[in-house]
Amino acid sequence: MSVWTRLYRGESRINFIGHRKRWYFASLILILICVVSFIVRGFHYGVEFKGGSTFTFTGTNASASTVTKAFEDAGEPPAQAVQVVGGSGIVVNTKPLTAAQSQKLQADVARSLGISESKVSATSIGSQWGHDTTIRALEGLIIFLIAVSIYISLRFQWRMAVGGMLALLHDLVVAAGIYSLVGFEVTPSTIVGLLTILGFSLYDTVVVYDKVGENAKDILAGSRMTFSEAANLAVNQTLMRSINTSLIALLPVAGLLFVGAGILGVGTIKDLALILFVGLASGAYSSLFLATPIVVDLTERDPQYKALTKRVTAKRASEAKRASDAQLTGVAAAAARRSGPAPAPKVGARPERRKRK
Repeated sequence: MSVWTRLYRGESRINFIGHRKRWYFASLILILICVVSFIVRGFHYGVEFKGGSTFTFTGTNASASTVTKAFEDAGEPPAQAVQVVGGSGIVVNTKPLTAAQSQKLQADVARSLGISESKVSATSIGSQWGHDTTIRALEGLIIFLIAVSIYISLRFQWRMAVGGMLALLHDLVVAAGIYSLVGFEVTPSTIVGLLTILGFSLYDTVVVYDKVGENAKDILAGSRMTFSEAANLAVNQTLMRSINTSLIALLPVAGLLFVGAGILGVGTIKDLALILFVGLASGAYSSLFLATPIVVDLTERDPQYKALTKRVTAKRASEAKRASDAQLTGVAAAAARRSGPAPAPKVGARPERRKRK
């Protein structure tokens, strides 16, 4: 049977749980890199968070470089890279300006580009708006985590709630760290994408947990398998489903990021596309390699599960000994059959006499 057939049927035997220390180490290294990036590089906040003025050009054939030069000649260089929207639209962000300064800059740039002022619109955004948005996002995130923890604790057990929360925090740190490393602008779309990936990561984790609970049902009453083996079996059984779900979610997001933002140059979607792409990939990883192994570590510290492991080990040792003894007995019997019984004496033959020394 091929590897793909075993994956499709949920019959793979990859030792996810047995190698969990490797996954912990890899995740720790990745988190350390992200934290260093937070400290050294920080984040590139958009105008919605730090405040500023936004100029939007519609129906113009001017290129991004031409518009950038027009703003520089007017004495107000763009605060960040000029964004092209929909092929004929351009968005430029500058430092905060007063109404009079904004109106003068709008007229100067329109004159420099040879277009009507009606094709240029200007808006000003205060930094307080971004501050309020961030606070609300954090409040929503905290409420979400509390509600999810309560649900998982009631639906499964508190150990699974701990594993799920740690996996979610891992996804948040990794997604934010990649954003910091790449240097993309943090916008409200980034916050929306960050909250979106939490739902995907949680969904994948709950699917695995449900299978773990099914495999571990009444496991303490017997000595068939340990909890870690039941959990590892669950991860293997749901592996193909996790792969399919992740690919289906990642393909359209990859199209937004690499085709829309990379090839077509639609800069307004790259912030959302990047956070979704990284978060979905990280969520698929953490559900398999972190959430379930953490549950196993917490569960097998319980004396009941320690006793279960001892029973399973003793039973298997006893079965192995019986199998070995049976094999030795079988070998001895086969050897006896091959040698056969001693030949019977011929009729009328004299018995052999021992020779005197």
